[in-house]
Amino acid sequence: MFRRKKKDDEPTDAPATPETTESAPSEAAAEPLADAPAKSEQTTAAAAPAEPAAGGGDSKAASSKRRGNRVQKVGTVFSDKMQKTVVVRVDRLVLHPKYRRYVRRTSKFMAHDELGATTGDRVRIVETRPLSANKRWRVVEIVQKAAK
Repeated sequence: MFRRKKKDDEPTDAPATPETTESAPSEAAAEPLADAPAKSEQTTAAAAPAEPAAGGGDSKAASSKRRGNRVQKVGTVFSDKMQKTVVVRVDRLVLHPKYRRYVRRTSKFMAHDELGATTGDRVRIVETRPLSANKRWRVVEIVQKAAK
């Protein structure tokens, strides 16, 4: 189901790159040595900004770049009766396989809410680590406040 990403410095069983076959053997031997320090400089340069961010106040920005893109959904707040937790209803339209009509499917997610969203608000939620038994989402922004 999940595939592990290959690291750049892991040896692979793939044939040699065309660059090494085109150049002379002495040049081919010199090229990887020249590239190796450049790769190590890139890895240390990439690791360097993460270290100060861990001690500083901007750790969320640095950590989000490391983790990559997270799933975001936009839905309506269904319930806000808990403290700092809201239930968000996300609707989507799915084409029915037999009848070829669009059917509305609804999913409910429990999300951590520091912004104070109320029932009826349209909010954007993002996936996060498990915060409780059922809570794995966090409210990022309130897209539209509910009409009163």
